[in-house]
Amino acid sequence: MTFTDVVTRLEGGLRRELPGPEAQARLAPIPRREWPQGFDQARIRHAAGLLLVFPGNTSNASSDRAHIVLTVRADRLRHGGQVSLPGGVVEPGETVEQAALREAHEEVALPLAQVRVLGALTPLDIPVSGFRLHPIVALSETPPCLTPADAEVARILEVAVDELLAPANFVRTRRERDGVEYVVPAFRVCGHEIWGATAMILAEFLAMLGLPGKKSR
Repeated sequence: MTFTDVVTRLEGGLRRELPGPEAQARLAPIPRREWPQGFDQARIRHAAGLLLVFPGNTSNASSDRAHIVLTVRADRLRHGGQVSLPGGVVEPGETVEQAALREAHEEVALPLAQVRVLGALTPLDIPVSGFRLHPIVALSETPPCLTPADAEVARILEVAVDELLAPANFVRTRRERDGVEYVVPAFRVCGHEIWGATAMILAEFLAMLGLPGKKSR
């Protein structure tokens, strides 16, 4: 999809009711983890992630294609090696939008002056880590010059939206945690698997574009 097409569809979609949890569930691991019975939801910590859309680099043939920024978490971090949106914990006094922008600047040196926020997708609960993640959608009219923060980011991925739609890049794997085996739908791009919360957010993002999502079942 072209950058212009994606931006037009996002701007229209964000003015309507969001696809929501139904779209997110298409890429959810099976069985889906839930909050423990009796869990006090006042204890949920809030985090924000930035889903940045930008056109491809003008030096290649895909310069008109829409891309997004993802990061591979540094090995020293919890969930090291996993692919995520640039983002982190919402600090006291911050809005989720401010937190997403600040974290993206800290993690990948995103130049904020060239970023325009479009809106927010549906918050996603992540019981395994105790967070509620708020995805913020933004755009850059030109490809941003990014640098990974050594302590937090092992690699920056610039993924074409078309790659997320290619059937060959959709896989189902099996993972085990705490003695439970999960069927995990994922995107396999840039030599990495995108699964879990990040894949679920991307499922809603693709639904916002009016594109068919993968079914986890």
